Amino acid sequence: MKLELPLRLTMQEATTVLGGLRQSIAQAQGAEVRLCASALRELDTAAISVLLQCRRQARERGLSLVLESVPQQLAALMALYGVAELFGLQTAA
Repeated sequence: MKLELPLRLTMQEATTVLGGLRQSIAQAQGAEVRLCASALRELDTAAISVLLQCRRQARERGLSLVLESVPQQLAALMALYGVAELFGLQTAA
């Protein structure tokens, strides 16, 4: 299953976005959920929380969560918070 992150994922949108993603993950078939972040342009730390909660839910269902097309801003924030490796992202040494 492939899901798309929205243009904005800040504290204002987090609850709504998470609700939609959780519903989709609950209905996912197969071994993995692909989450495309290519549209994401505006984000804050709430995006990290949403991604971690999606990852947790996917793992509870025996699915892997794969992030695709991660924008630099999101990758940098994930590295800063020490969660990039959880999503298979490479960080600078």
